[in-house]
Amino acid sequence: MQLRYNYRAYPDAAQRHALARAFGCARVVWNDCLRDRKEAHAAGLPYVTSAELSRLRITQAKRTAERAWLADVSAVVLQQSLRDLDAAYRNFFDSLTGKRRGRKVAPPRYKSKKDTRQSIRLNTNAFSLQENGTVYVAKVGHLKVTWSRRLPTAPTSLTVTRDSCGRYFLSFVVDTAPGILPEAETEAGIDLGLSAFAVLSDGRKIVSLRFLRRAEKKLKRLQRELSRTQKGSKNRAKARSRVARQHARVADRRRDFHHQASTQIIRDNQAVYVEDLAVSGLARTRLAKSVHDAGWSAFVGMLEYKAVKHGRTFARVGRAFPSSQVCSACGFQDGPKPLHVRQWTCSQCGTVHDRDHNAARNVLFEGRRIVAAGRAETPNACGAPVRRAPVPAQRGEAGSPRKGRTAQAGIPGLQAREHVKFVPLRPFLRV
Repeated sequence: MQLRYNYRAYPDAAQRHALARAFGCARVVWNDCLRDRKEAHAAGLPYVTSAELSRLRITQAKRTAERAWLADVSAVVLQQSLRDLDAAYRNFFDSLTGKRRGRKVAPPRYKSKKDTRQSIRLNTNAFSLQENGTVYVAKVGHLKVTWSRRLPTAPTSLTVTRDSCGRYFLSFVVDTAPGILPEAETEAGIDLGLSAFAVLSDGRKIVSLRFLRRAEKKLKRLQRELSRTQKGSKNRAKARSRVARQHARVADRRRDFHHQASTQIIRDNQAVYVEDLAVSGLARTRLAKSVHDAGWSAFVGMLEYKAVKHGRTFARVGRAFPSSQVCSACGFQDGPKPLHVRQWTCSQCGTVHDRDHNAARNVLFEGRRIVAAGRAETPNACGAPVRRAPVPAQRGEAGSPRKGRTAQAGIPGLQAREHVKFVPLRPFLRV
């Protein structure tokens, strides 16, 4: 399976200038190639191939006066930008024909230099790991990196990203075998909510920390300061950066909380079942801010890929399943209930239920039924996950040739097994 490992990078002034140049050149190639295909489509001409675009917008463009500065960056950056455009078109066409499941994918759009988030993608021909702990990027230099954990194998691709608050990150994609955990005796059904972030079928509750709500007071003050600055001024750029840094802190804290909670649940349970919530629909209601603050989709995605990584069973229960209406003791469906009803008594057997705990137990029972029917991914007899296709990284990555892959592991100890920094979840759990 493929996993993504992110690390913070600290380029100096010259390297930041070189990265800005690379970001701009990749964006120009994307926009030029996209414009050619849009104009050909509008004129009724055949689809412009990638080989023709590479010859016109990269090879020949470097020889012109208007695009001579494209030669200042690595050719891998430019070629990968064209591959990314091909992938965007492929996803769009697959979505139109129904080959790609899920919500419809929009056609590729032009990229703006005003976008505060920029990135370039490289294969193994354009970067290497050095013995001194730095990462060499072609025509950028040796980047200083904070290695928070070890890479399990040599990386196959690298994405250099600058986020909205000016931080730089290196994202490596590695091919690694799943690390099967010892078999556990327990299973868990999870009911996600707002008053409590998650309630497990054994009665434990993960409290909702409401990261955005807790940061709202400071965000309001920073937003007022931003609104009072003059457009185009340096003070406005500084105020915008302060707002972006505060939002980044909120997102980082939420992500860390999700990782801790999902890791704890996967390690403690052999099978995990969760309700497939309509998050996009709930995000259009009056609860939108609280729903986005909870981050259910990101949390469920972590549960899913960690279950595959560690040989656990994971299943989603359909959103039409009435988990809050069915009595988990006798199975009687007692009808819908408004959100303010947190406890109810079954009219059939008289059992008093906590709404969330009862829903979690029902999710557990329904998840077991789905797995028994063979409609969920389960580990095989040898412990390896049974899947129709290899597990991809969380986002599409740059391709790279097979040769030379083992020569990229230059940092001592990076080839060792993965060391996951795990913080106990006890402060977040309540029985």
